[in-house]
This record gives sequence, structure tokens and C-alpha cells, in this order.
Amino acid sequence: MNTALHEHIAADDCWNRIGILGDASCPRLREHVHCRNCTVYSAAAMTLLETDLPQDYRTRWTAHVARPEQNGAAGLESAIVFRLRGEWLALPSRVLEEVAGMRPIHTLPHRRGGIVLGLANVRGELRACVSLARLLGLQDAASDTSDKQRLLVARQRRDPVAFPVDAVHGLHRFQPQQLQAQPATIALAAASYTRAVLRWQETFVALLDEHALFRTVDRSLASASAI
Repeated sequence: MNTALHEHIAADDCWNRIGILGDASCPRLREHVHCRNCTVYSAAAMTLLETDLPQDYRTRWTAHVARPEQNGAAGLESAIVFRLRGEWLALPSRVLEEVAGMRPIHTLPHRRGGIVLGLANVRGELRACVSLARLLGLQDAASDTSDKQRLLVARQRRDPVAFPVDAVHGLHRFQPQQLQAQPATIALAAASYTRAVLRWQETFVALLDEHALFRTVDRSLASASAI
């Protein structure tokens, strides 16, 4: 067992300090958005997989998972900010699995016009793709066809789901007291899935309610699988 190497990696877990689980100050996040997309994270994972397990592995991890969860900064929340049909939206980062490049989406037989678009291959796994634009009533505007399009892969309880978006800004951290009530002028469909409004870069972003969002997504996916 290479104990020294194992301890070095544990001490240099930058994703917990300056990454998505820390204060999000890492400059690499501007490019990768999520630590899982970074080569530093991948290299550390491969090194750990190739390292023999220490004798006290079970004891140490039992103590680790028994500790109360701690955030990188007390009271801070974070969300992934993205653009869709000209609107800036945000989704709590706790449900974010990864940000992937746009993939071909293969439609499902007899499924047209609903929020379930089809299936896409993400890292060798088939992911259901769901249209946030249709869900939020934004389908009337044209989609951005630039190379900035991405797939937000997120999950709450079940398998991850991919949401095509027109562009991704990155992570934004905020205090809960910074959230504002949504204005009465917000579209009815979007209002049903909006938790609050967040001020970001001289504009306002609708912070989506992941619980309401995934309830509808789960129902739609269950309906699609029943056909």
C-alpha cells in the first residue's frame, strides 16, 4: 500500500476546497463548470483506483460518512446558471451531475410534442433528454444553434436526465437571503417551476424549483416508458 500517496491525494482534494464542493474559486471551473469534467479530478480518481486499500480503510470511511455534512462556506448555496431561449435560468447545483457537450438526440417512437425529446449517449450511458423549454413554456422562441449548446445532466432521486440548453455560464454562489420573490409578470408555466428570483450580473435569473421540476419529469418519463 502506498500510504503516503493516499494521504497526499486526500490532502490535495481541490474539489472540496476550491471546487464545486468548496468555495468555487478554482479558475478551471470557468472552463469545466463541474469538477467531474476536470482532468485533475479524473487523474486523482484513477490514482486512487490503482492504489491498494489501506488496512484501516473501513474504519476511516465509517468515521468520514458519520460526520455532519459541511459546506465550503457557511450558509452559501450554489446554482448552475444557463441560457435557454433568450432567458437566463438557474438550477441548484446539488442536482447537477455534469455539463456535457451537445449530442444527437434520438427520438422515441410515437412520442411527439411532449417534453421527452428522446435519448442521448453521454459517456457511454443512454440518458433521457427532456425539454425545459417546453416545460417552461419557452418553445415559441428559436433555439440557439451555436456551438455553445450543452446538456445539463441532473438527477434528484432516479436516473440522471439530460436537459438541452443554449449556453452555460457556470456556477454562481449566493446567500439564501439574496433570493427574491418571483414577479407577478412571470409566465404561468415558468412560475410553477420557479422557486425564487436571483440577481446575477445586473439581471435577474429564475432559480428553478428542482422538486416541482423533477415531479413533472418523472411523470413524463413514466408515461413514455409505458408506451
